[in-house]
Amino acid sequence: MPLILSKRYKKAQEMLDRKATYALEDAVKLLKTFPPVKFDETVEISASLNIDPKKTDQTVRGTVVLPHGTGKTRRVVVFCKGENAIRARSTGAEEIGDADLIEKIQQGWLEFDVAIATPDMMRDVSRLGRILGPRGLMPNPKTGTVTDDVAKAIQEVKRGRVEFKMDKLANIHFVIGKLSFQAEQLIENSRVAIEAIMHARPSSIKGRYIKRLSLSSTMSPGIALKTEGLEAQFSSAES
Repeated sequence: MPLILSKRYKKAQEMLDRKATYALEDAVKLLKTFPPVKFDETVEISASLNIDPKKTDQTVRGTVVLPHGTGKTRRVVVFCKGENAIRARSTGAEEIGDADLIEKIQQGWLEFDVAIATPDMMRDVSRLGRILGPRGLMPNPKTGTVTDDVAKAIQEVKRGRVEFKMDKLANIHFVIGKLSFQAEQLIENSRVAIEAIMHARPSSIKGRYIKRLSLSSTMSPGIALKTEGLEAQFSSAES
């Protein structure tokens, strides 16, 4: 069955040069001129990587705090005890607990976006692997959600920390805000997101790392971004 495109989507396609690649600033400007919808669309950067996803040494994942957040309020639960529970409560976590919180989740409660745990709790929290794992909610040291500094972790999540991970097709989809953000905010968040992807480059990758980049909103076509010079730009920023 052929895909049926809305008039709004077709109009956006007409405004886009499908054969061109755009500078980030121009892409954001164009995205904000597309015909609007009746809700505040999510904006994301998508990256196609020159990586073999079957090789375990070429996994790309990480976390980064976006300077302007994602535009979404994130609900945080923390598995901890004692002093850490006091810190977590004062920092704004929605739910804090140990055995009681684990039991609540086992009974089907999942009204949260991020789970954080202290290292001493992970043996018990591991029982939730089958529930939290498939949903991407399992605390993990690699993403900073297993830590003794629960206050810092909560603050970063509330400020706009984003976790990203390459999928099975070597693509990354990175939420960088809402369409209602100012253009400068989307540009700054995009640059931080791209830099984070570059930082996560596996050492075993030779040659070009990012094959394609695109910018899009929930209901828009993708706008291809220029990738020329990214490697050199990143190297100069590192030095």
